Order: sequence, then structure tokens, then C-alpha cells
Amino acid sequence: MSMRPVSCGACGTEVLVEKRSRPHTSIQWTGPTDRCPELGGDGVRIEGCSRLRASIQREVREGRLKVAHDD
Repeated sequence: MSMRPVSCGACGTEVLVEKRSRPHTSIQWTGPTDRCPELGGDGVRIEGCSRLRASIQREVREGRLKVAHDD
């Protein structure tokens, strides 16, 4: 399974995502986070952005992002 680009529905920040299972999500940031209102563009990595998380969940729900091991 390979990483797939996903854009945040709120700010448009694009990341690469791979879902190995329902609880496991790998995210690779491909650029700056300055457009993200939750990360603030200061380079500090926090738990994550809830809006990006919702966008990833929507991609899974709508079948555009596959879960490798859907247990």
C-alpha cells in the first residue's frame, strides 16, 4: 500500500496519508503548515489538526482512501 495525497477541507494543506488499519494513520507533511489555523505554521508539531483528521476520515468513509487491514 502506498501513501496517497489528502488535502485538508478547511485550509487546503496537503499531506500524504496511509491507513494501515482503522486506528493507525501515517501522515507525511509535504510542505509548510502556515495555512493551518490549528498548527499555526510555527513548526511545532502538536497532536495534530482535528480538521485534517476529519478530512482523512471523510476520504476513508467515501472510499477514496483504503484501509490496508480493515479489522
